[in-house]
Amino acid sequence: MICATRSQIGGYVGSLLNAGSVGFVVIAVLVLTAAGFVLVRGRAVASVSGDARRLHSLPNYYGYFAGMMVAVPALLLTALWMLIQPMVIQNTVIDLIPADMVAEGSSVNLVMSDVRRVADGLDVAVAQGAMTADAAAALEADQTDVRALLADVGVALGSDVAAPVLEAAQKYRVMTARGTGTMAFVVLALAILGLIAAMWMSTGNFRARNMVERGVLVLLMLAASLAILTTVGIVLSMLFESMNFFRMHPWTDFFFGGKWAPNFRGDSDLSILPLLWGTMYISVIALLVAVPIGLFSAIYLSEYASSSVRSFAKPLLEILAGIPTIVYGLFALLTVGPFLVNVFGRGDNGLLGVEWMSGATAVLTAGLVMGIMLIPFVSSLSDDIINAVPQSLRDGSFGLGATHSETVRQVVLPAALPGIVGAILLAASRAIGETMIVVLGAGAIARFSANPLEAMTTITTRIVSQLTGDTNFASPETLVAFALGLTLFVLTLGLNVLALYIVRKYREQYE
Repeated sequence: MICATRSQIGGYVGSLLNAGSVGFVVIAVLVLTAAGFVLVRGRAVASVSGDARRLHSLPNYYGYFAGMMVAVPALLLTALWMLIQPMVIQNTVIDLIPADMVAEGSSVNLVMSDVRRVADGLDVAVAQGAMTADAAAALEADQTDVRALLADVGVALGSDVAAPVLEAAQKYRVMTARGTGTMAFVVLALAILGLIAAMWMSTGNFRARNMVERGVLVLLMLAASLAILTTVGIVLSMLFESMNFFRMHPWTDFFFGGKWAPNFRGDSDLSILPLLWGTMYISVIALLVAVPIGLFSAIYLSEYASSSVRSFAKPLLEILAGIPTIVYGLFALLTVGPFLVNVFGRGDNGLLGVEWMSGATAVLTAGLVMGIMLIPFVSSLSDDIINAVPQSLRDGSFGLGATHSETVRQVVLPAALPGIVGAILLAASRAIGETMIVVLGAGAIARFSANPLEAMTTITTRIVSQLTGDTNFASPETLVAFALGLTLFVLTLGLNVLALYIVRKYREQYE
């Protein structure tokens, strides 16, 4: 009876923790933080007999110190625990999956995804009262239709649940519940210890302000480091998977081959050059549209337009930046593409009487629409940069007898050139990384061609294509997506370095 009670309580607590453990822990830590602020602040004031003027720091700093001691270590430990626990549990549970369960062309990670779905489904069933925790732990695949049972509580599974998968899911639930319960206990204990330490340290002579300022500095450093480490992690993940790809596929074919023809049955031609050509071709057309229009718009708004016109026109231009790219893609497919076909296609029925364009998807279609999308990036940033040019430069030019247009051409634009280069770089990076407009406007054919009226594709489009569907992440046809992504990263990094050189050169000239 005692064992059954303990099992039921453990299952209930496990389900509760699985459902909202992180939220419960965070709320408890925040409550302790608020309590610590009040208690430690009061203790600091009481230590000097209620005369706050005798404190080293303002009373609130003692409360801030208590909040820092309670919240920061506890929340950091919670975040680390939630990152590490799934990996530890998976490495333990994965041993329950026999080798014959991994089908050819599949991987053990795909089987583990089924295990997690079954475990989550059992948690839902227990939480809804469809079964007890004991019943969930005692299920056997050869006696119960687990798929139908979970379907009754709204959890859909793609196939029947095999016995090893069910056993692994049951162990996954138990380990997750235990690990989460341990996390809650350790985190709350750490928060309470932080509160006790703050209470003990907060006397009248304690330099609470100095400690709070140091803590804020550390948090700012952690935030900056997190951004850097995230970038490093992304690069390393692509690098390791790219190394796996090059172990399976010759690098000479990837970098110097002339054909892109993936075949998931093997013997694929996976050269980046046709994709790189399409990427650069579409990006150049987009920049040829966006840079002149965006730059001229910025010059007009900053140098010639009245305040009323500027207040009306600038927000309208910036609205273009908020339109989803899928909308631009539909605009390319349904409007721009058919218009270009009417002009350059249809033979004698076309406007030019020739048939140079056979379909609505083409490089020119995607380039024109992408250029429209990039106009606000160039215009808004260039406008801000031009407005930042000191008025004294304009006044000096006018004083020497220059006209308004001469001042713009010979003084304002050269002084603003570093920022304008940065705006153009941002637009170029945006164009290189665009996907949806290319999918709907340019087609999906990898080829070398100088004809802008033919369909082509880009690197980003092929990355999405190679990682879509039930693919084997151990095949070169899938791993090539990481090599493509790494190459794209190196390409944009080179553009950044070049732009930084130009910015520094002209900044030295005009500062």
